[in-house]
Amino acid sequence: MLQDTQTIRHYQKLTDALVDMWNRGYRYDSLRLYLDGYIAALRHTNALEPYRINRLEEEVTRYIYDPSNFEMPQPQPQSDYY
Repeated sequence: MLQDTQTIRHYQKLTDALVDMWNRGYRYDSLRLYLDGYIAALRHTNALEPYRINRLEEEVTRYIYDPSNFEMPQPQPQSDYY
């Protein structure tokens, strides 16, 4: 579980971007490539401590490969209640 506020913000930005990419038609290979680039940029800029970057990468990788994060909600049938 992530506990640092900066790490949580990066997690939220990443997961929002990944869902947006999924909805635009990108799939797992592209999402993983995006994550790798984002993590590389964090490492290069020293934006977070290395152990927090590693933990962030683990959490987002887990997020990517959980299919429930990318399911489209099914519309509920409307019933006639009068």
